[in-house]
Amino acid sequence: MLIRHPAVAGRFYPDGPEDLRQEVRHFLDDGARALPAPRNTTPVGLMLPHAGHVFCGHVIGATLAGMRLPRTLILLCPNHTGMGRPLSVWPDGAWLTPLGPVTVDAALAAALCDGPTVFEADTHAHLREHALEVILPFLQVHQPEPFRIVPICVGTHQRDVLHQAGRDMARLLTGRLLPKPSGVAGGDMPQVAFVVSSDMNHYEDQRRTLQKDDMALRHALACDPDGLLHITQREGISMCGAAPLALVLYALQHLTGKTPPLVEQTLHDTSGSISGDMTHVVGYAGLRIFLP
Repeated sequence: MLIRHPAVAGRFYPDGPEDLRQEVRHFLDDGARALPAPRNTTPVGLMLPHAGHVFCGHVIGATLAGMRLPRTLILLCPNHTGMGRPLSVWPDGAWLTPLGPVTVDAALAAALCDGPTVFEADTHAHLREHALEVILPFLQVHQPEPFRIVPICVGTHQRDVLHQAGRDMARLLTGRLLPKPSGVAGGDMPQVAFVVSSDMNHYEDQRRTLQKDDMALRHALACDPDGLLHITQREGISMCGAAPLALVLYALQHLTGKTPPLVEQTLHDTSGSISGDMTHVVGYAGLRIFLP
């Protein structure tokens, strides 16, 4: 079996199972108290930060609080290492964390890479990439039932490629992502949901980082992937997951038609809240995405 082993255990988060579980549970419990109870609990997408848990765990916990996620999650992250293909899909096997293995949905991964598509089966981009690994323990504790993942590492910022990737994703997920109406608030549970891993602006002072983050988040909240890609490039906003988020927003645009998805922000913070250093901070924000 193809196994992806942890690359940053013991650095970004505890490598002992009990210590890790207690830490994640602490952030999830605190997150549930940080925000009002959500009215809609069935998102089709989330954005979660991926720094060390001590810096961004409260944002992850608050964003996951109260959310009901399906048994299949498509995980998308930026490529920090430069390794691998531009749109790399881990094809099968499992991802291992100190809390145990998470199975890859090999059939869905293969379907995504088959035929005329911009996605490619590739493991190299994922081997040393931390962005999905950091959030996976939160999903394991939040989701006590077994679930499957399709990990995707996005190493391109080209608008045309990301738009085509969104179209390819939408074609595959038609009938899976959109639940049938049920009369229950929030509708039926989607069969698949997206989880994007992204931090916000990096290593500028607190004031400038919050300004840049707000510019990018304004387009994310408007479900405007073109605007998100444009503003991050024009203003030099180092939001590392802008491309994966844009890909998801393109896919949802194709799936939902003229009525855009509903995007809401949970928490927005910076590393300065923990470190006390307001001169070189990293921004962290959580997003929830719902069907219209």
